[in-house]
Amino acid sequence: MNRKKKIELLTGDALLKKVKELESRSKEEKAKECGYYTITKNGVERVNMMKFLNALIDAEGIELDSTSNSNGRGGRSASYRISVQSNNNLLIGSAYTKQMGLKAGDEFEITLGKKHIHLKQVDRKTDDLDEETA
Repeated sequence: MNRKKKIELLTGDALLKKVKELESRSKEEKAKECGYYTITKNGVERVNMMKFLNALIDAEGIELDSTSNSNGRGGRSASYRISVQSNNNLLIGSAYTKQMGLKAGDEFEITLGKKHIHLKQVDRKTDDLDEETA
C-alpha cells in the first residue's frame, strides 16, 4: 500500500515569509507551495484556499471573530429591555446571565419598588454562615 507523506503546512512568520518570496506567483501556487493542498484518491491535487487564507489572516494577527458574543452562534445582542410575557412572567435571557457569570442554582433576593424591581444576588457562603450562627 502506498503511504502518503504528511504535508507540512506553513504557519505564522514562516508562512508570511514564504508568501513574500512567491509574490510573483498566483494565489493558488502560493497556497500549494505553503502546503495547503491535498491529493485525492484519483491523484488530483486540490488546493485548499480557505485554509490557506485563514492561515494568512491568523499569521497577520487580524482578529475577525467578534468577542462580544461568547456562544459563537450569532443571534440577537442584549438590548437591556424585557417585556412581561403573556403568562405575566418576566424572563431574563441567557445573554445577561452569561455576562454576569451566573450559574444554575444562583439565588437572588427580590425587592419591589413603585416602578422597579431590584435583584440582589444572595451569597450562599455568607447566607450559610448566618444560619449556622443563629
